[in-house]
Amino acid sequence: MPALIPTDYTATVTWLGTVTSPDRKELLAEAREMLELRFEGIAGSVHGGATRPSCSRVVSQYPKGTEIRNERQLSIISVEELAEIARIMGVESLDPARLGASIVIEGIPDFSHVPPSARLQAPSGATVTVDMENQPCQLPARSIEHVSPGHGKAFKRAAEGRRGVTASVAREGVVKLGDTLRLHIPGQRAWQP
Repeated sequence: MPALIPTDYTATVTWLGTVTSPDRKELLAEAREMLELRFEGIAGSVHGGATRPSCSRVVSQYPKGTEIRNERQLSIISVEELAEIARIMGVESLDPARLGASIVIEGIPDFSHVPPSARLQAPSGATVTVDMENQPCQLPARSIEHVSPGHGKAFKRAAEGRRGVTASVAREGVVKLGDTLRLHIPGQRAWQP
């Protein structure tokens, strides 16, 4: 039995970007036509590298600043969830660049909750491994506030359960705008403690 099962779910890549500035005041990704994925992540991205310092998200496991494997090389979010976040916030739309997105997809329902270790595979063979649901934070809120005064503070609550996923590169290759990504999921039952 295969460890990863191809599903009938596919998604279309609608936006690509990379964060190149380490500015912690305003998160902003630069739009791209394609991304060249390497084992260390996206070339030139501040989120790249085989390792990273641990952050507040994993302080229960590692003291802040401990060097750990970088499973947060990419941030992937869906068009559907972006629209829902915008609706809850009371804004017309959200620019994925303001969320530091790497890839925006359309077509996989309840995307933020695909199982950890799921894979998204591009026609080039480029494959990313889902780490886990991306937790909302204040950096996108500050960036959104810059262009939509009075709305940034609403981001964190509106994005709960809708912020997409973090991922790392499992196989190198290219992802292009318009590519169709196929979802592969682990072949195991849900955990039932």
